[in-house]
Amino acid sequence: MRILLADDHALFREGLAGILAAQPDIEVVGEASDGLEAVVKALELKPDLVLMDIQMPGIDGIEATRQIKKDLPQTTIVMLTVRDDEQKLFEAIKCGAQGYLLKNIRSREMLEMVRSAARGEAALSPALASHVLEEFRRLSQQLPPDGLGEADALTQREQEVLGHVAMGASDKEIAAAMSLSLHTVKSHMRNILSKLQVNNRRAAARLAKHKGLI
Repeated sequence: MRILLADDHALFREGLAGILAAQPDIEVVGEASDGLEAVVKALELKPDLVLMDIQMPGIDGIEATRQIKKDLPQTTIVMLTVRDDEQKLFEAIKCGAQGYLLKNIRSREMLEMVRSAARGEAALSPALASHVLEEFRRLSQQLPPDGLGEADALTQREQEVLGHVAMGASDKEIAAAMSLSLHTVKSHMRNILSKLQVNNRRAAARLAKHKGLI
């Protein structure tokens, strides 16, 4: 796993780089001291994963994440922060961050989270994960009773993907069955969840069955 570190504190970067470099499956390919440098180096090095501090001079970590994901959608980004800030958490997720970790976690936990993010899983400290679930619950209570959203706007390909989801297929299995890239399947899933105004694939499948969309 090729990792780029972005943090404006040199001592923290050096310590983190040492921890990561000691792992046989990880290579630190570059370091950045601010958001703009993180964007430039990400485009140059094309790392598999970026560990991104939120508070940095110039453009912050959230804006840097937005710019990197725009040009390198396959790159995984995990945010690092010293504070549990719900607003920053949700902004980071909306910009494409795969994880959001507090800097006070243990190195072993950090490594586990980084590897989880690289596998496409959400990398969130337990306390932060509870905030996300709370927000999902709050949003679900605001949905219209029928939950229709933009269901009629589903494309034929999105309906096909949703059909596989309803049968319990994972993104990788859907990609293989439909001869699509994993990135394309994930993009379809994001569109489906947005159009149906639901928070997860199970809810999307239930709604689709209930409304006869599949």
